[in-house]
Formats: sequence, structure tokens, C-alpha cells
Amino acid sequence: MRRFTIAAVALFTAAAVFAAWGGASTGRLASTAVPAAPPKKASKPKLPALPSAVKKRKKWQIGVKCDFAPFGFIDVRGNNDGYDVRVARRFAELAFGSKKKVDLVCVTTPSRIPTLQSSRVDIIISTLTWTAARADVIDYSIPYYSATGRLLVPNNSSIAGKGDLSGKTIVTTRGALYAAYTRNCFKNSKLVEVDSPALAVAAVKNGSADTFMFDDAFLLGVATQDRDLKLTRDKFLNIPWGIGIRKGDASMARWVNAAVRYMKKKDEFVKILKANAPQRLVGDFLDNVPRPKSNFKYPIGRDPVSECG
Repeated sequence: MRRFTIAAVALFTAAAVFAAWGGASTGRLASTAVPAAPPKKASKPKLPALPSAVKKRKKWQIGVKCDFAPFGFIDVRGNNDGYDVRVARRFAELAFGSKKKVDLVCVTTPSRIPTLQSSRVDIIISTLTWTAARADVIDYSIPYYSATGRLLVPNNSSIAGKGDLSGKTIVTTRGALYAAYTRNCFKNSKLVEVDSPALAVAAVKNGSADTFMFDDAFLLGVATQDRDLKLTRDKFLNIPWGIGIRKGDASMARWVNAAVRYMKKKDEFVKILKANAPQRLVGDFLDNVPRPKSNFKYPIGRDPVSECG
């Protein structure tokens, strides 16, 4: 590479000397030389008009998780980061040319939809799994991620899978689809709902719950960092996530869906995944992000949380 660079510099220098000599001798070569074309700027994606409130404010207001690494969390410097956060900042860049043109509002699983409905935020990018009940009260973008449910248990647990949950205490976050799934499909189990994933992990660690039922993306990170915990092999409720939009907000839906399609076409979600997951885990989650040839679909017309098989 160094040899190539030196050769290229030498060639450029020789050409420059030749041009200078020619210009000095004839006066015509220098005057007729065609200037080098300026570098092409990256083409700006053609997206629909921004919703009027966002355009007038000149920035986004987006609800994100702040306790859900690696999707939405506060880093050691006190800054928001994570997969969802970087999607939010990419929206700001696509809309206004700057990743800083967004106010990030912390939301929890139970608070995110009320925060959206009260207009405190424009949209929510907050690990929002599609459910029919939620789709009755808000609109969803096209999918931007697809998660799978798993069970987190202590290393010495007798739970090897879903078939061992009878009589056990299952913890999950309040308002998560896993609460409804537990109520529908594990009637002989005890359900405990808490306000954050951290509290659910603590419940398993202190023995007040036998297992934490939740999204694999979060649980795998916990199991990787905590040698006392592991995941069972069962996978269930493979349902995409969407960006939450206020019901009937057609202009918002048009812009958000166009932005997601553009990012998918350019394979940008893989880059965001790689920036937020340990390298050794990236391969396990490549099928979870939208890619140019992937086709995620919501289970419209079905109720997966009632499918207990």
C-alpha cells in the first residue's frame, strides 16, 4: 500500500512537472487544461414531506428506552445510546442533516404508549413488539427489528424449557406481551410484573422468581455478563418490533416508513447492530434486523400470545 502511494505521488508529480514545462514553452496547454471535477456529494434520499410539527420545531422528539441495553440505555458518560437511539439519530440526520436534531425522552414499557398518545413525543422507538391490542390504539411503522422470547434462569435451575414452568414464578416487565402470554398459556404458573428489566433480573438473582421471560436481545446480554445465569434453548413469540405512531397520523407514517425502507435498502440496520453488539454476538442477530432481501411481517389476524402450542 505504501509502495502504491509513493508511486501515485511520483506519477502526480511527474505529470505536474510536465504540465508546467508545457505551459512555459507554449502557453496553450496551461490555458486549455480541463480542471478536475469536484468530488460528488452523497445523494440525499427523497423522502416525503416532514410532518408539520416536526418541520416547524426543526427537531424530533422521540421516546426511547433508557434501561434496555443494547437498544436504549444511558452510557457511562451519561449519554443515550443503543440500537433504537441510533435509529432515532439517523432519523434526525435524514430529516435535518444532523444527528443532534432530536430530543430523546426516556420511556418505560408501561409509559411509552401513554407518552406517545399525550403528544409529549412525535414517535416512540422503544422495543415495541407488535400486538393486536396495541395496534388498536396506535399505528405501527413497518418493522425495524424482530425479536424472539427466551427464558433466563439460574445455572442450577431445574427449568430446561417452557414445559417446566408449571408451578413456577415467572417475572417479566409490566405491559410486555410476555405477561399476556404467561396468563394465557401458563395458568399453573405465578406471574410477577415489574417496572424494568433490571428489576426482573434482580428477582431471578434473589430467588423471588424462577425465570425471567423476555426478549432474547436483552437476555443474551445479561447471560453473557453474569456467569450465574443462563438461557434455556426454547424460543417463542418471534414477532417484529415497530415504531409507534399516533393513531391516524398519516403524514408521520409516510415519512417514518419511507425512512425505514431507505435504511433497509442501504443495509444500514446491520451497521447499527454492529455498533451496539459485541462482535461475537453479531452473527446470532443478523436475521433480526431488516436487510435488503428480508421481509418481516406482523402477525395480523393472529394472536400469538394465545398460541400456546
